[in-house]
Order: sequence, then structure tokens, then C-alpha cells
Amino acid sequence: MSDGDHANGANRDDDETGRAATERLNANLVRMDELTKRLVGALGSKRSSDHGLQGPGPDLYAKAMAAYWAEMASNPGKMIEHQVGYWGQALKHAVEAQTALTKGTPQPAPDTQPKDRRFANPIWDEHPYYNFLKQQYQISANAIRDTVKGIEGLDRNDKRRVEFFSQQIIDLFAPTNFLATNPEAMQRAVETEGDSLVKGLENLVRDIEANKGDWLVTLADPEAFQVGGNIATTEGSVVFRNRMFELIQYKATTEKVQKTPLILFPPWINKFYILDLKEKNSLIKWIVDQGYTLFVVSWVNPDASYADTGYADYVDEGFLTAIDVVKEITGEEQVNAIGYCIAGTTLAATLALMSRRKDKSIKSATFFTTLADFEDPGEMGVFLDEDFIDGIEREGRAKGYLDKFFMGRTFTYLRSNDLVYGPAIKSYMLGEAPPAFDLLYWNGDGTNLPGPMVTEYLKKLCLGNQLARGEFELLGERNLSLGDVDVPLCDIACETDHIAHWRGAWQTARQFGSKDKTFILSQSGHIAGIVNPPSKVKYGHYVNDADDASTPEDWLEAATFHEGSWWPRWEKWLRGHSGKKIAAREVGGPDHPVLEAAPGSYVLPGKSDVA
Repeated sequence: MSDGDHANGANRDDDETGRAATERLNANLVRMDELTKRLVGALGSKRSSDHGLQGPGPDLYAKAMAAYWAEMASNPGKMIEHQVGYWGQALKHAVEAQTALTKGTPQPAPDTQPKDRRFANPIWDEHPYYNFLKQQYQISANAIRDTVKGIEGLDRNDKRRVEFFSQQIIDLFAPTNFLATNPEAMQRAVETEGDSLVKGLENLVRDIEANKGDWLVTLADPEAFQVGGNIATTEGSVVFRNRMFELIQYKATTEKVQKTPLILFPPWINKFYILDLKEKNSLIKWIVDQGYTLFVVSWVNPDASYADTGYADYVDEGFLTAIDVVKEITGEEQVNAIGYCIAGTTLAATLALMSRRKDKSIKSATFFTTLADFEDPGEMGVFLDEDFIDGIEREGRAKGYLDKFFMGRTFTYLRSNDLVYGPAIKSYMLGEAPPAFDLLYWNGDGTNLPGPMVTEYLKKLCLGNQLARGEFELLGERNLSLGDVDVPLCDIACETDHIAHWRGAWQTARQFGSKDKTFILSQSGHIAGIVNPPSKVKYGHYVNDADDASTPEDWLEAATFHEGSWWPRWEKWLRGHSGKKIAAREVGGPDHPVLEAAPGSYVLPGKSDVA
């Protein structure tokens, strides 16, 4: 074969490769057109919701603007200094970048900005154009943050809210969030002849359709997990059910158990199986394996038929009923109780009520990440204001319940780069499938909230702080307070918790009237700090036996750090309040037969979801 024949053959191969690539690209463009039509249809079917759920009211912006202009009028030099500083930085960097581009081999201008994992791809540092975008964004972001931080004349809560929502805007406009200014996404699109963008658009349409016209990124592969199949598998049975909850009793795994049974109340804003994801990190299984008769409440997922259900119903038909059923099944006069997050707050209110009624049914109480004093609500405080709460009240009154979508979205925006923009970039721009991550799967499996209940909780306990102030009324008892709680208690808080900050949890524990109080501070956050099995030896914890700290900072400074999980330390404390060992109990009883296997029906997807 001649050289000419070889050349012709190579040309034909190149032509065929080019035609194949063009065909793939054209096919992807056709598919994108189809998906765009679906996207428009999905957006057009967006459910109606109260405007107050979409963001802070105009009053906040009016206050911020008034404070800014007042500052400008009284201290113009300070504002001008901010502006000149920003202009100087931006212009200096632009000149440096321009100078670098004029050289033979273009190099990025010197980069003095702090490291940011959003820009971890080397292209952001190596490519002059993308490095210029990154640095200009960071310079602008710092200027905005400094300006907002310097505004005087706002009260603490308004200042915190202005800073938070300003940061949301800053994060939204990061160059990583836009296709044209995200080099990794552009590179992936070119390499795949647009296939990554097609897959990304498919993911976006799926999320918009799944959320009825609203947008919330899917964080975990919805097909990777099955509740009761490969998560929530600890052996047990539903032994009681009413309209509010199912009660699960777990089968003993030891020959003997502690005499006093243990009941765990999880938050009803999420589902209980965060504590039973899989065997190696299941707190539920670990407790059973330590020799306890464990009962867990699995709350119903309310729909519009719960439009009249209030906070008192959760206490009366939930907490008090569950405690009575556990006593009936075990034949014991007392139980030990655990409350997690909002259920911990409600356990505190229930204990105050029981103390007034001289009811000694609870022998000891454990609180996981619990706030009951909301004087300083921490990061969550940006949503605890009248504009949001009024919007929730109107939404609940109109529909009878608050859809799980809204609370789910609220919590994700407390960590927007990790739970919103980062996953969105991977899903929509890079066309990646969501990971098979059990914790994130649980995070997306939320529950609705009855309108009256969520309004009462937010207005009376959070915004009004009535339980801490001794002004709370519940089931006919007036002026209930944290000081009424007098049972032995153990309080576990988490160091980086963004929902129930540990300083507020410490302040809550300090106000309880109990003489026997233990406070443990776990490393990590709201979930990882609690779901922290001893086998991992991942996060440690702090303890301080002294009772003389006047501030949480003083407590921590004098505390002792211990490697590993707090679980064994807490179990030792619990064992001291659990009586002697007795023969392991059978599940259920004559008056409470087994209804079905754990995890029950209320926790399953779709079983009580609103259509």
C-alpha cells in the first residue's frame, strides 16, 4: 500500500470520527430541546406558596438600607475608605492580570486570596482568565462582607440576618455556579460532546418535577436505599399505633437487660432512622446490644387531615401516651427518656408539665442537641423572625400543614455551598449522578408539619422563649419553666452544630432545676456528633465535672478532652439510673401485640405523604 493510500485511509478514519462526534452532538442538542420543553412544563406547574416562605420581608432590607445611609451621613470617611480600598484592590489585580497577559507566556497574576475549596481545580490557579475571575469575585465578596459587617444601628438579630442573606447572595454569584465561568464544566462538556450537559439537564428536570415546580437538588441516589431493606434494619416490632406515632420495641440481643426501660423520642421534623442507618453506626442497635429494653417513637408524616393538630397534641397523644404504653408493656413504674433536637425541647416541656402534676414516670432524661432557651438561637435565628413565621402561619392555615419541602430547603441553605451549590454543580453542570450516601438520603426524606403545631412552637417556644422565661402554658398548666425540670439529666451538645448551637444547649442545661446534671460536648455537628460510634474513633468529646462556669466559654476552657465517642460515657451514666439486671423481655405483651415488623409503616416513603 502506497503512502497515498495510507493518507487516504487516515483521512477517512478522521472523517468518520468527526461525523460520529457531530452526530452525537446533534443528538444531544435534540435531547436538550426535549428536556427544555419538559423543564418549562415543570416550572409552569409550580405549587402556590406564601411569599413569606421565599425570603425575608422588605422590612429587613429597609432597615439595612436606612442604617447604611445613616452611617454614610454620620461617618462618610469610613464608607469612602471601604470603597477606595475595594477599588484599589480590584484595579491593582486587573492591571497585574493585564500585564501578565502581555508577556510571551501568559501567567496568572499573583494570587494572595485565601484558599477556597470551591476553586480546588488547578485550572483556577493556572489559567489566567479563570484565575482573574476567581480573584475578582473574592475581592468583591470580601468588600461586600466588610461593608455589611461595618453597618451600625441594627440590633443583633437584624445584623445577623443582613449578614446571612448578604452571604447567600455572594455565594449565589460565585463563578463556579455558572456554566460559562466554570472551567471544569466547560471542559467536561467539550470532552463529552455535550453529553454531560444533557445528563445535567435530565437531573435538573427530575428535581424540578419531583418538587412540583420548585427547585431542591437531590443529594443522594434515591434508588440506592430501602428503609427496612438496607437501612433501618435493627430487629424489632411495632407494638402500638395511634394517629400521632408508631411505637417500636426492639428485640433484646442480651440474656439480661437493665430493669428500667428506655424510650427515645426523635424529632418529628425528620424520620427516626438517622439513628439506625446501618449496623456499624446504628445508635439504636448499640443501645440494645448494651442490654437495654429500647422503645423508639416513629412519628406520623402529617397531611391536611392534621390541620387542627397543635403542639399540645404531640405532648398528650405523643410523649405522654408513649410513656404510658412503655410502662404498661414492661410493668415498670418509671422509664428513662431521650429527646433529640425539637423532641428534646418538647421533652423538657413535658418534664416541666409532669413535675407540676407530681408525675414521676420519667426516672432520668437525656437530651441530644437540644435548645429550650432561645435567647440566642444561633445560626437558626436568621429564620426565627416574624416575617418567616408569619409566612409559615399563613401557609399552614391555608393548607393545613407545612410541606416538608420548605423546612428541608431552609436547613440546606444554612450550609448552602455544601448542600446546595456544590451538589448542583456536580449534578447539573457535570452531569454526575447523586452519590449513594445513606445520611444524605435520610436528609432528603423529611416530613410535613401540622400548621398549628409549627406555628405554636415557633411563636411561643422560639420567638417568645416562653419556657425559658417561665411563661409557657401546656395542657392546662400555666407558667411552666425549665426550672420545673428536676429529674437527673445528661445533655449532649455538638461543637459545630449549626441548628442547635452548643452554647445555647449549655445555657439551656444550666437553667434546668435538676441537681444531677451532666453536660457532654461532642466534636462535629448536629448529626455526625451524635451518630458517632465508638468503633470509628473519629470524633472526641469534652467533659467538665466542675459546676462553677458562668459562661459556656469558661466551661470549655476548663473542660477535659477525651478521644473517641461519648456513647460509652453516656451509657455508664445511664446504667446508674437503670436499676438492676433482669431477664430479657419479650417484645410486646397481651394488651399490646405485635402489629408489624420494624421499622413500621409511618416511616416508609409515600405511606403518609401528601399526594
